[in-house]
Amino acid sequence: MTDYGHDLILGTFHTPQNRDPQAPVRLAQLAENAGLDLVTFQDHPYQPAFLDAWTLMTWVAASTERVQVAGNVLNLPLRPPAVLARAGASLDLLSGGRFAMGLGAGAFWDAIEAMGTPRLAPGEAVTALEEAIDIIRGIWDTSDRTPLRVHGTHHQVDGAKRGPAPAHDVPLWIGAVKPRMQRLIGRKGDGWLPSLSYLQPGDLAKGNAVIDEAALAAGRDPSAVRRMLNVNGKFSTSRLGYLQGPPEQWVEELGALALEDGVSGFVLATDDPREIQVFGEEVAPALRELVATARRSAGTAPAARRRGAAALAARREGIDYDSLPAALGERAVEPGDRAYDAVRHTYMRSGAPGVVLRPRSAEEVAEAVVWAREQDVPLAVRSAGHGISGRSTNDGGVLLDVGALDQVVVPDDGSRRVRLGAGGTWGQVAEVLSPHGLAISSGDSGGVGVGGLATTGGIGLMGRKHGLTIDHVVAAEVVTADGRVRVVDARNEPELFWALRGAGGNMGVVTWVDVEATPVTDLVYSIMVLDASDTAGLLERWAATVEAAPRELTSFLHMSAGRGGRGPMAQLMTVWADDDTDAAIRALESLADSAPLLDHQAVLTPYSGIVRRADAQHSGGGEPGSRSGLLEHVDQATARDLARFLGSGAAQLLQLRAVGGAVNDVAADATAYAHRTQNFSVAAFGSRGGAAGIDGVWDDLVHPHTDGLYLSFETDARPERLLEAFPEPTLTRLRQVKRQVDPTNLFSANFPIPPADA
Repeated sequence: MTDYGHDLILGTFHTPQNRDPQAPVRLAQLAENAGLDLVTFQDHPYQPAFLDAWTLMTWVAASTERVQVAGNVLNLPLRPPAVLARAGASLDLLSGGRFAMGLGAGAFWDAIEAMGTPRLAPGEAVTALEEAIDIIRGIWDTSDRTPLRVHGTHHQVDGAKRGPAPAHDVPLWIGAVKPRMQRLIGRKGDGWLPSLSYLQPGDLAKGNAVIDEAALAAGRDPSAVRRMLNVNGKFSTSRLGYLQGPPEQWVEELGALALEDGVSGFVLATDDPREIQVFGEEVAPALRELVATARRSAGTAPAARRRGAAALAARREGIDYDSLPAALGERAVEPGDRAYDAVRHTYMRSGAPGVVLRPRSAEEVAEAVVWAREQDVPLAVRSAGHGISGRSTNDGGVLLDVGALDQVVVPDDGSRRVRLGAGGTWGQVAEVLSPHGLAISSGDSGGVGVGGLATTGGIGLMGRKHGLTIDHVVAAEVVTADGRVRVVDARNEPELFWALRGAGGNMGVVTWVDVEATPVTDLVYSIMVLDASDTAGLLERWAATVEAAPRELTSFLHMSAGRGGRGPMAQLMTVWADDDTDAAIRALESLADSAPLLDHQAVLTPYSGIVRRADAQHSGGGEPGSRSGLLEHVDQATARDLARFLGSGAAQLLQLRAVGGAVNDVAADATAYAHRTQNFSVAAFGSRGGAAGIDGVWDDLVHPHTDGLYLSFETDARPERLLEAFPEPTLTRLRQVKRQVDPTNLFSANFPIPPADA
């Protein structure tokens, strides 16, 4: 049995005819509805009866939701590789990671030459393709900050800027039937995509051998190359020949190709709607089951994708990579993988996890948790990786990234209970809810993940009017340390539901939350720049104005110390949480009196215009240092010491966020976030000397004024901080819940709460 360890991909191969330009689009939508994974199109730019394949792919990607799109295969001689790379990355970003790059060296050279491209001999075309691969990969490699230079015989770039990076590790599938091309695939390709009609009996085995040998010679594992096949045939009630018969015959014959020749991708060349439906609804599920059963019987079910020598050498101790469940192994990223640099870091922290798991369902999250429990390394959980504290990565451990669980579901029954996948971002949520006249107060950055904020607190720009994010969570799905998938709310496991709202990172992996959204009109959003020379006076006046203001006003104050001959500066981000512009102007005029006003912009905008969708890919930045506290008030003494702290240079940014108002309407014991009397959150970020450089000055000047802390902004891991995050009796109650759902303290990366003694 030949098995290269890949899950099956089933798709279609369509003619991009332009007689009815919407016909190929309808076929693609039909393929998606039939349960297929992939739609591909011929690429013959010299053919006037065809739509341009690239334009068609973009249209199809926008007209579908799930299927991957690819050229089968793109005509490289007529598509410059640097431009092709940027176009591919753009389509991948726009489609949410649904693009695959199928490439060909060119076949119909009379037509290609007629379009103005010089003819290449077969050997020259292979060389040109290899040069193009280097350029495409180089454009996508944004982890390399140097300009891209490839000085090939047929393709050259000299100092090209890299980027954008695609949304995912785009596979590069190459159409080929000759040994020289197959050797190139073994060295540099991600997939072999020939057409069965061009192959003779035995050609698959011969091609596999050539690819395997070339891969090994290049230091790659042969399983790095997926084996795919374009097939055609007809469905009928009786067996008339090879792939000419009923669906069960197709399953048998395609199954033999999968099990004997290692083919894991079957692409049906057809423009017949009925054939698409039969292939997707009858052949595909039966074929998947046949292959899965055979793998189980043979003991060859792929635990994880095999890797080459260089990738194996990069593996970290304490992780049993070979025991990784198959569904997780297919998408797992290890230190030796191309995609590693795109997933290892967070917004502020540079990470080096031993493996990044990317589950696609709650069931896969459960598999990941059970597997991670058996590894002798730390576990970190990430929703989007924006967390200031940097806890959603680690060094040498397991990172469980739920970014694929990013759905935002708005009910069509008129209710306001929306379901948010933990891997979504709050910019995405705001964008989806805005047309419905709904919003959820959710911090100030659209790149923040749903899961992190909705289990910690959620101090947002509508907080004084609408409270914390967690105050509107009414249910959640969570995977606990035992691998159980639990749905909890006020009636079902109420203690765990209580704990998730404020200490969720200690209790399990939340996969979705149900949130009661708030009806919201347009809002007034204001940004002021103030002279902060009188730092203490500004702080005291701003805080007093905020406390006295109507609840519609929520204001965040960002301050930076003076440097380079410039004095300290302040920026106010303020929201007036309705569309009463006259009332907003009066409140903003009062805020402007806090200090000399240098600049002011204000707009009437939907909430989605404030918390905007943002890129969740991060490049790290070292070891972040940040400290956090909560303040009842900012009196004269507090303002004086905050000003001294800012002037010390211990931190690059000091931030105060207004809370109070609706936040404090909630009882202290209603959620695990117990801080319901304070009016301000204060945080300091970006110490020049790392965490140690900020701690001493903070402890001397700011900490004596604080009452509690907001853990998302806190990097100080000293044990005494735990009681500040979870004051008694909250901590004792959390320890009791912890004993029930995580007695071995698997989830210990985020302010670890020790389980109560038995």
